[in-house]
Amino acid sequence: MKVLITGATGLVGKGVVDLLLQNGVKINYLTTSKNKIQYQPNYNGFYWNPEAGVIDENCLIGVDVIINLAGSTIAQRWTSKNKEDILESRILSANLLYNTLKHNPHSVTQVISASAIGIYPSDLTYLYTEEFTGFKDTFLSNVVSKWEDSVNQINRLEIKVCKFRIGLVLSKDGGVLAQMIKPIKMAMGSPFGSGKQMQSWIHIKDLAAMFLFAIDKKLDGVYNAVAPNPITNKELTTEIAEACDVPLLLPNIPKFMLKFILGEMHLLLVDSQNVSSAKIQAEGFEFKFNSIRSALEEILAK
Repeated sequence: MKVLITGATGLVGKGVVDLLLQNGVKINYLTTSKNKIQYQPNYNGFYWNPEAGVIDENCLIGVDVIINLAGSTIAQRWTSKNKEDILESRILSANLLYNTLKHNPHSVTQVISASAIGIYPSDLTYLYTEEFTGFKDTFLSNVVSKWEDSVNQINRLEIKVCKFRIGLVLSKDGGVLAQMIKPIKMAMGSPFGSGKQMQSWIHIKDLAAMFLFAIDKKLDGVYNAVAPNPITNKELTTEIAEACDVPLLLPNIPKFMLKFILGEMHLLLVDSQNVSSAKIQAEGFEFKFNSIRSALEEILAK
């Protein structure tokens, strides 16, 4: 088995790469930096530049599955330029993969692409499943919808397309959790806004395992990549503080202050998505980290 990965050096990409290599899967990866190209027995790099439409077609040799994790981070100030980069980095990457598969001989039978739960509207109580279609005209929802549409065109090539709508990824190696832990450890942490917003999360090890599961089960279609027990932002903040053995002393950070500091990007902190994991569980996937406490204990273990 050989897998081609885009975004292999990102937070999710590193977790997926490590797990695949542990399971004997050979990996080709695409990078926009020629300095990051390595040649190892089971891990080989190839250059691409989605913006310029350039790709080394040799990356497809012997590849059975493509895992697409490419995309500029949304955790940056949402200026007009950054918004354009966030959208185009996803669409141009998917388009280049499609055209490369269309015009070159290959043995690819499945593409597994990252997506995001940001496609769902902010709601404190509604439980979102993959069947939901009432998307709103918001920046994040539009980005994810167009991202998924660009990946879906690969279906025309009679290749299975599996999309994971990923929630808040918890990892010891970075990401949003590291940013939340810093002020909490200094006794300066507090919930965002009302603290009532639902946060659908997933441990990085479960997320990586989900990609391997999708390969084994040859999954097709869209799946929510979240743990079974979403929690409120206040509960998450409290659990982190307890895991760090630090009291929460400050009042909630008001929404207007978050907006003043972060601009439109503050919606990442105050939007609420209560997302169901039932569909992937019905396929037979078993989460190792079902509760936020078990996830934090593993991540924060010394």
